[in-house]
Amino acid sequence: MKEFHPFEPFIDKESKVLILGSFPSFASLEIGFYYGHPQNQFWKIVADVFKQKVPDTLEEKKEFLKRHHIALWDMVKGCIRENSLDSSLSSIEVNDIEKLLKTYPNIEVIFFTGRKSQQLFEKQFSHVNLPRYYLPSPSPAYRAMSFEEKVQQWKKILDYIDEVTSPNMKKKAIVSSGRKTG
Repeated sequence: MKEFHPFEPFIDKESKVLILGSFPSFASLEIGFYYGHPQNQFWKIVADVFKQKVPDTLEEKKEFLKRHHIALWDMVKGCIRENSLDSSLSSIEVNDIEKLLKTYPNIEVIFFTGRKSQQLFEKQFSHVNLPRYYLPSPSPAYRAMSFEEKVQQWKKILDYIDEVTSPNMKKKAIVSSGRKTG
């Protein structure tokens, strides 16, 4: 039986970075948000990258994403699957990523949390003119890299987020210090 993606994209007008996964795990479906399996390393990786405490509650996770201008969504709108592994996905329908990007033109870069999401994007949306980067899967099933190696690869986000958000952060710092901007 075909399953359909139950979550809306987590995105707002301040989001600069879009992270695309494939499809929610069964554990994510249970908690109602992305990267919900307790062994999934997503939240540990991004916390390590930003040198912050791992967000625990759903509110903390959403606040973390907003603070760092990160949007989340998945490539797969609907599929048939036996388990939570990307390799079990079949009869795939993709989400309309192009429509999302038109609705949120503030997105400046796309990161993929695995090869499946990247492959699906490139097959359907290769014409989209945004920088795109592969990141190793945060899934506990992906053991080709250690946690530390994954963090090093994921630091690409930090470099890009620093680049895209630093003018705003500098402006806020100048305003809060009482200096005039010119």
